[in-house]
Amino acid sequence: MTDTTRADAAPGELAANRQRIASHVVGRERELELTLAAVAAGRDILLEGPPGTSKTTMLTAITEEWGIPLLFVEGNADLTPAKLVGHHNPARVLKEDYSPDNFVAGPLVEAMTEGGFLYIEEFNRAPEDTLNTLLTAMADRSIAVPRVGKIKAKPTFRVIASMNPYDNVGTTRLSTSVHDRLNRLAVGYQDAPSEEAIVRLRTGAEGPVGDRLVSDAVAVTRATRDHPDIRQGSSVRGAIDCVLVATKLADLRGVTSPDEEGYAELVFDAMIVSLSGRIHIDEAVDTTPERVLREIWEDRFILEPATAAPG
Repeated sequence: MTDTTRADAAPGELAANRQRIASHVVGRERELELTLAAVAAGRDILLEGPPGTSKTTMLTAITEEWGIPLLFVEGNADLTPAKLVGHHNPARVLKEDYSPDNFVAGPLVEAMTEGGFLYIEEFNRAPEDTLNTLLTAMADRSIAVPRVGKIKAKPTFRVIASMNPYDNVGTTRLSTSVHDRLNRLAVGYQDAPSEEAIVRLRTGAEGPVGDRLVSDAVAVTRATRDHPDIRQGSSVRGAIDCVLVATKLADLRGVTSPDEEGYAELVFDAMIVSLSGRIHIDEAVDTTPERVLREIWEDRFILEPATAAPG
């Protein structure tokens, strides 16, 4: 970590740091500022929010600005302490016996020795003994590895956890000890203008068809989050894919204007491909993703235009 990213850096230096990082993130000024303040203060943090809310983008921007690695780990039942910490190379152990030289560092040890961020997605899916290993690293900034010795973390080492509050299947309740060692920030969906800016940036959509596709894709994607039959809607990634698929459909079908008869139907077809696998229907409702998406499409392309029509 450079002098401009230390907890005791002058306010102007940290603010300049934030300004450079913010150029890589769309519509996340407050969340970025709070996350940056926490990690610059030397704290570990839990980012709680649904997928596709720019959590990874924020962390990537911060670590790139600071010139440190960002190591990804997916939290699941298979994430054992050995996978997190590391292991001895079996072939070399047979020849040389156990030694620090044949130890293969796992992501935790790598992040500690390189002073990087260890980013654990789906944090609440990791086994309890794995979380206990992390507790030691967070509390002491060091861990003891058998036959290797004590691993001390560089000052820039951070544990960043994320979890989806809407998904309780296969998850475990985090203990008080875990919560006590983590700062927490709730990260929700961005507003419509910010999501449109993200979609336009990621797709390169332009022109009359592109502009309309961005607006429509973001609108129907956001509608999936409020539909009563949907337990969890799609992130902005669904809108990005909707625009990309619809653009190719427009080429295939020769649709060159959003006012043409086939435009609305190609948007629906793009919705089926890009959104049907991203929405999670309430188990108590007897319906299908395709049927729900048809309702959302009709609201956007039939009911709303009819309501706005003169007279």
